[in-house]
Amino acid sequence: MKTNNPLSNFGKRAFFRGISKCLSSELLKVLAEMGHGDTLIIADAFYPSASSARHSMLVRADGVSATELMDAILTFFPLDRSVEHPVLLMDKQECDKDIPTPIWGKYKEIVRRHDDRGDACVGMIERFDFYKEAEHAYAVLATGEDALYGCAILQKGTL
Repeated sequence: MKTNNPLSNFGKRAFFRGISKCLSSELLKVLAEMGHGDTLIIADAFYPSASSARHSMLVRADGVSATELMDAILTFFPLDRSVEHPVLLMDKQECDKDIPTPIWGKYKEIVRRHDDRGDACVGMIERFDFYKEAEHAYAVLATGEDALYGCAILQKGTL
């Protein structure tokens, strides 16, 4: 039976060989729509995803870690080669300078697996500059990531 309920597709997963089950059909559609230079915010669970996405799209991946999503996305998502840092990680504020951020190492490890530039294409961005960049993002991906300072920006390139 067909339904007109807009939530009927919410949370459905597309099952294809080689595509991680953590990638929803909604997220795959958004990634396919993105063009060269468009940015995707990978937001941790503490990030104000909904308000940040008021000028773009919000894609929810509640309960899924940001590292699992980044790894799955970078399997087929080319990073921009026309900028020095197509991956930007939200940097710690001075008041949080002593907080450990092991997720940054995990992000860099993932990028090294998927881009031959490795750590060189990963940069840092101050928290409030991150928010400003997010205002121009194509989409915000709200994850279940509970690591502090687990937010990242990916800039799409060409094949």
